[in-house]
Amino acid sequence: MRILMCGDVVGKTGRQVLEQHLATLRQQLELDMVVVNGENAAHGFGITEKICTSFYDLGVDVITTGNHVWDSRPIMNYIDGDEKLLRPINYPPGTPGKGMVHYKTKSGKRVVVINAMCRLFMDALDDPFQAIEAALQNLHLGRNVDAILVDFHGEASSEKQALGVILDGRVTAVVGTHTHVPTADGRILSGGTAYQTDLGMTGDYDSVIGMKKKVASQRFVTKLSPGRLEPADGEATLSGVFIETDDASGLSLRLQPLRIGGQLYNTIPNL
Repeated sequence: MRILMCGDVVGKTGRQVLEQHLATLRQQLELDMVVVNGENAAHGFGITEKICTSFYDLGVDVITTGNHVWDSRPIMNYIDGDEKLLRPINYPPGTPGKGMVHYKTKSGKRVVVINAMCRLFMDALDDPFQAIEAALQNLHLGRNVDAILVDFHGEASSEKQALGVILDGRVTAVVGTHTHVPTADGRILSGGTAYQTDLGMTGDYDSVIGMKKKVASQRFVTKLSPGRLEPADGEATLSGVFIETDDASGLSLRLQPLRIGGQLYNTIPNL
């Protein structure tokens, strides 16, 4: 299988760069599956039903989120009815939505996507490690599922790396989101799991993690809020990773960074 996982889409320019390139990427890279983190897609804060629909129309298969999932409040009344929109699996019982989806690709491949959120420097949610273990209890790569993809949303590199180590050999990929900065540690772990600490953001990097520079930077100087945070509106970079799997085992054969447009060094994998 060939899979694209994209980091947090931030605001209008993030949506635009996804719209500009995704159809071509699906064809060029012969993609079976596209997973996109959309928690900042609605003007930098949250996601809406309209944006979800537009993402699916572009060719996104599953949308993951994180701590900003509820910032656009109407999503709470929508998320239960959307099988492909996830919120972190370690939210307490009774929270709208779900943190895992069983998805079948057009070619018939069985893919499970799990969305979880870290706890270090984040909201005090339930234990993500236990929640993921419970989700994996009856899932076996190469037997009843062809790929298992985990989006671990959080601040701490150590927490994300720990999950990668724990799940190595049992899932296809563990990738981090949330920091909006792509890390250079993308690789295949010893047990065959693709890993990268953070995918970065799909947004304008001439910014402070996707927000206009002046207001965002002055918050650190004055410790006051000089105004409302607004998404940067320059040319965005589509940022993510391309993963190729072994059809027999469900483990990963390669992981390569993918960046298109904007300020970062551009790189597109070759087949």
